[in-house]
Amino acid sequence: MNRLVEALWPHPAALAAAVVVDLVVGDPVYRAHPIRLIGATLRWFEGRLRTAGLDGYGGGIALFVLLALVWLPALAGLMLGAVRLSAWLAWLVHVLVLYTMLALGDLLHHVWRIERAVRSGDLTAARSAVSALVGRDTDRMDEGACRRAAVESLSENLTDGFVSPVFWYVVRGLPGIVLFKVVSTMDSMVGYKTPTYLRFGWCGARLDDVMNYLPARLTWLLIAAVAFVAPGCSARKAWRIGLAQHGILLGPNSGWSESATAGAIQRRIVGPIWLGGQLVTDVWIGDAADPALSTAADTRRATLLVTATGLASAAIAVAVLAAI
Repeated sequence: MNRLVEALWPHPAALAAAVVVDLVVGDPVYRAHPIRLIGATLRWFEGRLRTAGLDGYGGGIALFVLLALVWLPALAGLMLGAVRLSAWLAWLVHVLVLYTMLALGDLLHHVWRIERAVRSGDLTAARSAVSALVGRDTDRMDEGACRRAAVESLSENLTDGFVSPVFWYVVRGLPGIVLFKVVSTMDSMVGYKTPTYLRFGWCGARLDDVMNYLPARLTWLLIAAVAFVAPGCSARKAWRIGLAQHGILLGPNSGWSESATAGAIQRRIVGPIWLGGQLVTDVWIGDAADPALSTAADTRRATLLVTATGLASAAIAVAVLAAI
């Protein structure tokens, strides 16, 4: 049992290795990817719960409990099997599981894919790549709008795609990060304010808010700190815009990293968003005196800022783990 606990517990070298693999390799798409499996399990349980008439708040709570009861023991079983074979294999499996729960590398690869398409003049390919990141109409987007959508998605997902998973790994090791991903998957799949999911998805959405609450604010502070030394960035604006404009966007958490990024790179992001042929918002985030993000240099500065912030959060986490 002690060996199993050790295999599940956070380890600084494992985190460092997982972050490196994530940035170099990204997140390969394959059928048995853990997040895909969690999503498939969610859909199966959702169907059974709705068939049983549990399609309200109680059903959503039951969905979380069932997913936790499946995936936490599955994780323990995987690590127990690896531990029984060898300590080296257990460490390797630990790193692989941890790596699959991080998404910064994949987000950066998506942004670069959009940027390459824009630079080559292939607006159709750029719009197609944008559609893989955001759920909005892309047919009206020009080059600047494609770049803004890429940076917006990158900065928003810096929190829930990287800083939050790292935070919960430090707090509770592999069980912590897996539980966070269960909640995150619930929020992305059922956490909608539609007649179908308003009550059923409430549990996943609220748990996601709670688990991202502290990491979102830490991300804002880290962006401001990194902007202090990053070329072309403003720490003062990152702090001020993050504090003043985080509430403009929906949800209690996503606005912190987006607004801080806009302030740091001294460019306005978001802008007109169309959905189903209708203009749903024309809100800009950032200093009103700054120009809209539109150039390759703007995208490069944003990606460097976000990458440095992610690495800073990982370095702090490794240092904390090494010290305890």
